[in-house]
Amino acid sequence: MARPYPVPDATIPYWRTELHELDSHRSTAELPQKQDIVIIGAGFAGAALARYLLEDSPSGKPSITILEAREACSGATGRNGGHLRPDLFVSLAARMQEQGLKTANSVAVFEVANEKAVAALVAEENIACDLQQVTTADTFVDQAEAAKIKKLWDVMVRLDCPTLKGVTCYGPEDAERVTGVKDAKIAFTYPAHTLWPYKLVMHILAGAVRRGVNLQTHTPVYEVSNTPDGEGYWTLSTSRGVIKARKVVFATNAYTSGLLPEYDDAIYPARGTVCRVVPKTPVDVKLGSCAVEIRSPASVDCYYGARPDGSLVIGGAKTMFEDRKNLWHRNYDDSTLIEPAVPYFPIWPGKALAGWEGNTVELDRVWTGIMGYSADDTPHIGPVSSKPGLYICAGFNGHGMPNVLLCAKGLAMMIRDGCPFSQTGVPACYETGAERLRKISKRNAAPVINRARADIFLKHSYGS
Repeated sequence: MARPYPVPDATIPYWRTELHELDSHRSTAELPQKQDIVIIGAGFAGAALARYLLEDSPSGKPSITILEAREACSGATGRNGGHLRPDLFVSLAARMQEQGLKTANSVAVFEVANEKAVAALVAEENIACDLQQVTTADTFVDQAEAAKIKKLWDVMVRLDCPTLKGVTCYGPEDAERVTGVKDAKIAFTYPAHTLWPYKLVMHILAGAVRRGVNLQTHTPVYEVSNTPDGEGYWTLSTSRGVIKARKVVFATNAYTSGLLPEYDDAIYPARGTVCRVVPKTPVDVKLGSCAVEIRSPASVDCYYGARPDGSLVIGGAKTMFEDRKNLWHRNYDDSTLIEPAVPYFPIWPGKALAGWEGNTVELDRVWTGIMGYSADDTPHIGPVSSKPGLYICAGFNGHGMPNVLLCAKGLAMMIRDGCPFSQTGVPACYETGAERLRKISKRNAAPVINRARADIFLKHSYGS
């Protein structure tokens, strides 16, 4: 099996139609020979890491180079659905089943903190990235699945789940009216944001470059040495020669195992498809953002975000290709489309959204993105085991926007200040390590025969 690696001639997302001056920037004609820190990846994680590594550094400003295989912010962040959407209930319920109430709560609260941190950064620096506060929803149209999620809701409202205070549940009498989703049987609404992700990241990246970070785009890294040299430097082999660094950060998300094979079981690429549709006649949508679920508690068919110009950015179309795993599972080709999804997008608004019936919808643009799926549904943050000086910030499950900023801040504290993971504010379950990788590999190797998750009702009674 070929290792995951960014491919040439990627599809062009809507977010990359107004390119920043640093999109294909190289700060110097040649690569620096030695650096204190090299960050691999110039997406949200790489840009945010550079920002925080420069803050209040106790030993003076470190020398930092960012290496990017293609253009800046050309990976997952520049190809997503344009949401800043912490999951306050549905993923909380799924994680609660898998990892327990305490862990689920810590992740949900952390995502809310990330959303607030991004919004505060945008306001403080007046970042022109179309950030809009919206009401979002998780909506179920299948009666049986709606009944399942309602049972989960009834259990969880009796527990100590801080983020549920921000969620409103609407039953069959009100769900369609509130969300505008046809035949909605139940819906959960809560506050979120939409934005232009590329513009946010490029603003952060530009700030880092102004402060001395050396950005090198179109410089793929082919290999990182297995050990540091006698002076403590790791050697990175690139398309443009060798660069050495005392510390290396893998902000490589879906492509992580291409350079760190020990993460092959833990983080793998998964293709997704997103589009922008423009109605011929302007149509109002009830909500600024919405996801239509196909299974309880956490499986989305399509989701949309409303743009200020009246268009919709729609992602998913999962029902059209989910059973054809070769089209998405461990597939890292974003130069081609998931073809079964393409004809589904223009007809989906008319089928799913009230008021869109019979309206001609132009498919303005459709693109592919490569997500970094984590085998245990949790990002990997922290030092790479047995390789002192190597760090990872990856595996965001297509849910990086409400996670990355504070993960990067926490990891920067570890790299810059020697801060222990427990004091970074990052959820404990995000910490990477040898034991976690071992458990993932062991689980992956086990026979998948009637593998069942513990039922929430066995763990939490109505009287809790």
